[in-house]
Amino acid sequence: MQHVEHPDRPDRKHDAEAFAEELNSLARELRETSGEADLRHLRRMARWGRACTAVGYATAWMGPNPLSVVALSTGRMARWTMVAHHVGHRGYDKIGGPTGTDFAEGWRRWVEWPDWLVPAAWKHEHNKMHHYRLNESADPDLVEENLGWLREHPMPLAAKLVIVAFFACTWKFTYYAPSTLASLRAEEDPAGSEGGFIWAFDPRTKTGRELWTSSYLPYVLGHFVAIPGAFGALLGPWAAASVAANSAMAEVLTNLHTFAVIVSNHAGDDLYRFETRYRGKPEFYLRQVLGSANFRTGGDLNDFLHGYLNYQVEHH
Repeated sequence: MQHVEHPDRPDRKHDAEAFAEELNSLARELRETSGEADLRHLRRMARWGRACTAVGYATAWMGPNPLSVVALSTGRMARWTMVAHHVGHRGYDKIGGPTGTDFAEGWRRWVEWPDWLVPAAWKHEHNKMHHYRLNESADPDLVEENLGWLREHPMPLAAKLVIVAFFACTWKFTYYAPSTLASLRAEEDPAGSEGGFIWAFDPRTKTGRELWTSSYLPYVLGHFVAIPGAFGALLGPWAAASVAANSAMAEVLTNLHTFAVIVSNHAGDDLYRFETRYRGKPEFYLRQVLGSANFRTGGDLNDFLHGYLNYQVEHH
């Protein structure tokens, strides 16, 4: 990443302000034209995701197979990236859709978004810390910063690639679940030692116990015990083992899939790194463009497979 002190330096300040006004004008226009069509699109993408999950489980009992793995993986990806993510950003609050403050809270979590992440922790870490500290050292999702220890370690390159591959296959529960929860608890108690990322894994700490009881145990018991057990009760032990195996392989694949579509939008030698806080909306808007990247956009199928995160600049 490149380093910039202030992207609104005098020779660019006028352009930044003009750019901000264009964006504000576009935002007003989009708000005026938003409505039922946007809700229908959200529901369609949600149905596609649910359909993938249904196909996955409908075929998972037959034996380990790629169709079930891909379908289950895609369903989990869609629920996070296209429903929880966009609703959590409160994108549908003002047009009669699901509200970001209520989505997946309380018992509704297990119906609307039964994932590794605690919804309140995700909304805090992603919506507040990541977006408003984009590519600063305080950005909890700054890949350059988070992997600095690995780049600087003298271990062979092959070993480093193995470590990256491990995190790519597991990052929802080895990185995102503990990182988001630690970020939320650190906000609530800045002086406390239990807000740190490492402490989040330790079941002897309050944050660690919450991570295990709110994330790890419910997800593992639900996806790898209860659901396979239900198939087993109806169809026998082979069905239960097959569902568990397909679900485990889907977990690896959905981690790889989301890692590919999310990390690639935030890492690259043409993206900027910022050393200071932004000053005013013009600089804030400019940083979102300089600090993130789009991939090919257009077409529901292409965008669905990207989790609609190929519009990363617009998203930021």
